[in-house]
Amino acid sequence: MAVDQDAEAAENIISIQQRIREPLIRNIEHGENKGGKEQVWMVYFSTFVAVCGSFEFGSCAGYSSPTQSAIREDLGLSLAQYSVFGSILTFGAMIGAITSGPIADFIGRKGAMWMSAAFCTGGWLAIYFAEGALLLDIGRLSTGYGMGVFSYVVPVFIAEMAPKDLRGGLTTVNQLMICSGVSVAYIIGTVLTWRALALTGLIPCFILFLGLFFIPESPRWLAKMGYQKEFDAALRRLRGKDADISHEAAEIQDYIETLQQLPKAKILDLFQRRYLRSVIVGVGLMVFQQFGGINGICFYVSQIFVSAGFPSDVGTITYACLQVVITALGAFLMDKAGRRPLLLVSASGLVLGCILTAISFYLKVHELSIKSVPALAVTGILVYIGSFSAGMGATPWVIMSEIFPINVKGIAGSLATLVNWFGAWAISYTFNFLMSWSSYGTFILYAAINGLAILFVAKVVPETKGRTLEQIQAAINTT
Repeated sequence: MAVDQDAEAAENIISIQQRIREPLIRNIEHGENKGGKEQVWMVYFSTFVAVCGSFEFGSCAGYSSPTQSAIREDLGLSLAQYSVFGSILTFGAMIGAITSGPIADFIGRKGAMWMSAAFCTGGWLAIYFAEGALLLDIGRLSTGYGMGVFSYVVPVFIAEMAPKDLRGGLTTVNQLMICSGVSVAYIIGTVLTWRALALTGLIPCFILFLGLFFIPESPRWLAKMGYQKEFDAALRRLRGKDADISHEAAEIQDYIETLQQLPKAKILDLFQRRYLRSVIVGVGLMVFQQFGGINGICFYVSQIFVSAGFPSDVGTITYACLQVVITALGAFLMDKAGRRPLLLVSASGLVLGCILTAISFYLKVHELSIKSVPALAVTGILVYIGSFSAGMGATPWVIMSEIFPINVKGIAGSLATLVNWFGAWAISYTFNFLMSWSSYGTFILYAAINGLAILFVAKVVPETKGRTLEQIQAAINTT
């Protein structure tokens, strides 16, 4: 009897999803949007304002690396106290990620970004005025919360307001700006004091605060909330005063109405057989992305270069520039080479980078070929970050957005995001302790985890390139 009920529920969901797709198919058949060029300057401006939140995300993540020595010296922090400061950012981000969905649904995408910018502003000011560990940690926790909300609401806002022919390209700007924020923090952190660097984190918040007054709210959120007049006005601002928005408006309204008929998913529903493989793929990729060591290396890269005897400012600037360039290249290759090949190459590069870095620290500890230690260390770290930026950085998020059926996408995405931020916290908190235990052992451990990631991708992760979301989900749920 239970099996029959499950089958009936599945058929209902499939029927609803087919009705959701019908307007899209009709629009394609009718050749919608083949007219003149749309006036999309507001789309670009709205994207620019939103990705200031992504840049702020990167600024928060990159702050701890160039400031470790100066903060510990000025405030007299122990290694354990600084590890708490570095890692509490991700704890705040976990809370932000969990609450971001309900908040963005309740007060809107713009409201969520305003709130997030306010938390980041308060956090940076607390760090700037800190004279001890307590205020420093409160500020870091506050910026982490804002960062967690930005991680959800920025890509959602861009996807909801952009036209379908621009959506893919504009969404990749989010990841690029995160990497740019990290890189800028690394570079200017080599010349600014840690307090001055905290003040620079206020700049993207200020731009975001002002910019949000001049851009429209997400039309899809307005439609969902029943604000018909505001919905029409926002869509017209985004598409241009001369554009015909009737077809798109009808499509959005039909989608919203049909979506509300789907059953509301619960966390236990994810462990049903028809969703289990999707959950394993989505959560598994997040586990390997984080436990491969990225946040430990990202947060403390300057200290790694110092430990290896390489000039930290030169290494950090090179690291930052490479990160931005390879991230842009990875976004291009994702749709050209495919998700799985990119992940396999990326994970293989992570293993190689970890092994090279481990060898350099092994030689240093045992006083063997000391002159080659700095070159090996910087090569290993650059191979590592280049490989991560090319695939394991962005691709797991893309695959996660593709593999979950629409009726569980929200709750499944929240679970995967929570696992990701927990892994980020665990790695950033333990990194300094692992390095104190064994510098080369730390990177051997990361190499082993990335080796397991290769097996996981090869055996479990499906290729999603060139397939519709329905084809992807059907393939996962029937294998």
